Amino acid sequence: ISLQELSLALYRHLLGLREGDSRPDPEAAGKQLNLLCCDIDPELIRRARQSSPFPESVSFVPLDIMDPDARGPFLSSHLERFGRSRFDLVSCLSVTMWIHLRHGDGGLREFLAFLASLGSVLLLEPQPWKCYRAAARRLRRAGRTDFEHFRSLGIRGDVEGGISRILTRECAMESLGCLGSTDWHRSLLLFRSSREGAPERPLGAGESEGESRNS
Repeated sequence: ISLQELSLALYRHLLGLREGDSRPDPEAAGKQLNLLCCDIDPELIRRARQSSPFPESVSFVPLDIMDPDARGPFLSSHLERFGRSRFDLVSCLSVTMWIHLRHGDGGLREFLAFLASLGSVLLLEPQPWKCYRAAARRLRRAGRTDFEHFRSLGIRGDVEGGISRILTRECAMESLGCLGSTDWHRSLLLFRSSREGAPERPLGAGESEGESRNS
């Protein structure tokens, strides 16, 4: 499933739209919902922009979320457009494994801390350890060397539990539990910021939402 499909499905769900609807139903009138969708692959972003049915409300942007010099100014500028300092919701789907493999345990911790600082609510779909092993096998079968950090990772096995512990113990997040699982049998975990005064407005009436699918 593509970044665009995930983003549009989330947008329609939050506004109560059915497939094929081009604008919110009357019950959603008065709600302003904006999604910012990021991916490191500019070609994926180009294709998503070309066919988006909601170009004024759903923005697709190429961004390396692990580059502080790129992400900081851009995200601050985006939030300022809506008079906000944080997002109401940050979703991170099928991303954590790639950050972990390419940046190690330290990079994963940095990434999770950054997500926690971005918004009031975090929806996370971490890939389990079996996905790491499958990715490593595919790389070897292609005749390429292992991921740089694969063999030195300390967070392995119960990756989902490790991520949850980092968010709750190190990033001032409170676990709201598991919302279920995806078609790939990956858990959808929900967290809420435990920082004082975290929500600026109730979720659903917010003016800006954030989504990341960096790889």
